[in-house]
Amino acid sequence: MQLGIHFVDFQPGDPARLGPVLAGAATAAEDAGAAMFTMQDHFFQMEQLGRAQDPFLECYTALAFVAASTRTIPLGVLVTGVTYRHPGVLAKTAATVDALSGGRFIFGIGTGWYEREHAGLGVPLPPLGDRFEMMEETLQICRQMWSADDGPYVGKHYRLAETICEPRPTRQPPVLIGGGGEKKTLRLAARYADVWNRNGTVLRPDDLARKIDVLRRHCDEIGRDPGEIRKTVGLFADPFADLDGYLRAVEYCAGLGFDLVHTGPLPGNPDPVGFIRRLGDELAPRLAQIG
Repeated sequence: MQLGIHFVDFQPGDPARLGPVLAGAATAAEDAGAAMFTMQDHFFQMEQLGRAQDPFLECYTALAFVAASTRTIPLGVLVTGVTYRHPGVLAKTAATVDALSGGRFIFGIGTGWYEREHAGLGVPLPPLGDRFEMMEETLQICRQMWSADDGPYVGKHYRLAETICEPRPTRQPPVLIGGGGEKKTLRLAARYADVWNRNGTVLRPDDLARKIDVLRRHCDEIGRDPGEIRKTVGLFADPFADLDGYLRAVEYCAGLGFDLVHTGPLPGNPDPVGFIRRLGDELAPRLAQIG
């Protein structure tokens, strides 16, 4: 089992510390041998983690900064809300981060959900059914823009006269789809995802076995090998509060075919960089023995 570091908390305080702490967190993750460094794509801090008014950095700008601070670690979004950016602009933005990182970008996408930030910033939040359609069209547009095809795209929600994207990514960035909706999310994951992520908990790793089975059935319907889709799990709790219990949850997930666990410093941690170093020193070697 590999370690992924998910960075979610930009603590109130001196704004001058935001850059050094973020760079320190990413380099600590790289030094720890983490297989992925991810950030969430929001404009307000999620209220499950803090206050909407807490400091929060725009994801793609921050990842470009992280790319300049690191050398090898893959960088990803966990995940982009499809409502936030027009898909042509999103594909171009993602391609830019991929180019600046030397081909290390992982493109995570979901339907979006945070109503307060949509209302607050005047970003439309269409009905969920429309957002699923928008998400599929966005994935199609990204695929086209990241290929040699720079012709038009015509869909139900989006029309692009030209899909020029130069420089194109050196390879199609891996697509990560997050979530567990059985009728739509997992169907899209079966068709488009290189990576599927499902968040669980330490004490109850959710109905992961059922979700794996549903994903497999969707793959069977389109003739895709489900083994082509990497499976990652978010276990967002302090592993050191109950390390044995945490590792039992990881073992359960590994038995289902998950091979990477996302975790990281929780909001309010006074030393997020030190916490990531501790994850590398104490948790990563234990994870490596699992699976």
